[in-house]
Amino acid sequence: MGHVSAPLLAAHAISLERGGRELFQDLSFEVLPGHLLQIEGPNGAGKTSLIRILAGLSRYGFDGRVSRYTALLYLGHQSGVKALLTPRENLAWHVAGEGQYSDEQIETALAKVGLYGFEDVPSHALSAGQHRRVNLARLYLSQCPLWLLDEPFTAIDKTGVLELEALLVRHVEAGGAVVMTSHQALQVTYEVRYLSLVEGLIL
Repeated sequence: MGHVSAPLLAAHAISLERGGRELFQDLSFEVLPGHLLQIEGPNGAGKTSLIRILAGLSRYGFDGRVSRYTALLYLGHQSGVKALLTPRENLAWHVAGEGQYSDEQIETALAKVGLYGFEDVPSHALSAGQHRRVNLARLYLSQCPLWLLDEPFTAIDKTGVLELEALLVRHVEAGGAVVMTSHQALQVTYEVRYLSLVEGLIL
């Protein structure tokens, strides 16, 4: 018999209601090592809400159960960047709980998201898009097996998108997993699974 991977996350009969309207119901699925799962649905279908539920950040209007079996990294719409700190200081602060990283590793991660030359600029002088890039730089250092990403390609250019897609593939090929929302299709050769909130199933 072949080895069966243990799930990193499992959703059990998840339903979500907002303003008296049911957005989705009875979603059940597992996220295994090597899974690259993109959540699909029109605006207002509950994609962001589902990601937050999976991360354990929201219970409003939510029925069902989520089981998490590993450490996870969640990146949402809010960057969590502290205005008085520089990108270098923000990134170092965010990853401090995961391990020890050198100044060179911090600088390389910031360069990967297009912030070369901005490492020591106070974050209050940066744009909202640059704040999101500081947040994205965490992916280049993260040791968490499971990544939950809400629209990670927002505010990065075409080159940055290609770099990030390549990073996602490397992560899942190394035994990690990614669950993400995006308005654009992934341009990767790796098998992408799709969770349709309209159909309520994995495609």
